Amino acid sequence: MEKIKETLDYINSKTNNLNADVAIILGSGLGCFCDGLDGIRLKYDEIPHFGNSDVKGHKGELLFCEIEGKNCIIMQGRFHYYEGNSLQVATYPIKIFKKLGIKTLFITNAAGATHQGLNIGDIMLMSDHINFMGTNPLIGKNDESLGERFPDMSNCYTKDLQILAKSCAQELNIDLKEGIYLATTGPSYETAAEIRAFRILGADVVGMSSVPEAIVSNYLKLNTVGFSSVTNFATGVSENKLNHQEVLEIGKITSQKLSKLIKLMISKI
Repeated sequence: MEKIKETLDYINSKTNNLNADVAIILGSGLGCFCDGLDGIRLKYDEIPHFGNSDVKGHKGELLFCEIEGKNCIIMQGRFHYYEGNSLQVATYPIKIFKKLGIKTLFITNAAGATHQGLNIGDIMLMSDHINFMGTNPLIGKNDESLGERFPDMSNCYTKDLQILAKSCAQELNIDLKEGIYLATTGPSYETAAEIRAFRILGADVVGMSSVPEAIVSNYLKLNTVGFSSVTNFATGVSENKLNHQEVLEIGKITSQKLSKLIKLMISKI
């Protein structure tokens, strides 16, 4: 709690005690969501007790701005487990967002499709997830002032927000898919055998993030919605080899659709 207080004191000193409504976590290649948005920018490495992201395609700063009349915090790049961060560090920003007043969290990511029922460039609404990371961000001593020891996960992704996402996608004529996201630790891409196993488990896409954030968001009783940008077919689904640059390029294309969708949703929250 002392660390949280120091982080909040710094942010409040830079933002004039801004009370936020919505927070958005941007995944790989989705940074252009912020194009044209003005506001206060804080670099991660200047914020006390924040981690840092050195992954290409992650800018590494918070943007405090207004979207559709709502005060928003945009996280341009996340902290990944595979960078050597603990999951407590990776999810620390969400606890700060909660203290800054947000009620709704948008989680986005780039992910690989486990089957050809999805196409590269699709946006998938996360209806649920599978935690295949072998750990959990809530491990350790629990602070009852933040949340309960054993949080229920039956409504981790807020049903009302899923309904709103589908309605807004229809209004924008966006072909929004829906499915299950599976998280691994990374940073290596998955083998073909692993992808076959994940497909049997019910995973539609696979990635290396988002699930710890969703768990902590649910723990903090925030309204949560998640979107995957389908940037590639996972190993074995197609003959193409995987590389991060292609993920970023496809992410830039899908971010235009996703930006419109999220902004319309924010206007209706």
